[in-house]
Amino acid sequence: MKYFTKEWYEESQIRSFLIFRETEKDWDDDIAWYESEGLNFKEICKNNLEYSRADLLKYLPAFFHPYIQDGTLNSQFPSQELRKMADQWLLEYDERAKTKGITYRNYYNSIKKSLPENVVQLYEKSLHDARVTSIEKPLKDKFIMTLDCTGGYHYLTDIRLTFTGVQQVQPTNLSVGSGWLYDEVYLTETGFELHVLVDGPLMEFTITAENVTIEIIS
Repeated sequence: MKYFTKEWYEESQIRSFLIFRETEKDWDDDIAWYESEGLNFKEICKNNLEYSRADLLKYLPAFFHPYIQDGTLNSQFPSQELRKMADQWLLEYDERAKTKGITYRNYYNSIKKSLPENVVQLYEKSLHDARVTSIEKPLKDKFIMTLDCTGGYHYLTDIRLTFTGVQQVQPTNLSVGSGWLYDEVYLTETGFELHVLVDGPLMEFTITAENVTIEIIS
């Protein structure tokens, strides 16, 4: 991945920690809802913070770290100081994310006419939230992947991707059950290079090939 990398995704996931309720009443109403459902609000906050602690410390500036270390980042109504810092970080992050998206889209538009028609379809009919159900490599230059797209945006059924003229598949340990998150496509001298960010586990998958066929499995 060159734009939508593993690091980009990790940082995007911590963004929600800096979106606060507007008023203390909204905050109190949230706590009341958790309690009405028999849920421990503070315990949930603690568990969520622990799950993301490493990424929060990695991607947020040092002035956020005391709030992460003592758990108040998400367990108390924010002070004006914290809210101001969060708003500034969110503004800068959103601008970076927007610029990254525009930069890649401009690149894609510049190569679209040179890509095989099926590759254009592969990219433009998003496979976000599809799930890998099988992987085959019957020949050295052929790679077959079956995806369950029922939870995605297009197809809404199983599809089979058959990559031909395959030159590279990296890494080779892509797992059945992996979820398709985001992708990028690049033009090569002999075809294209597809970069896919998948989860389960989170990893960057790359395949270089001459073409791909997309088959809907009824």
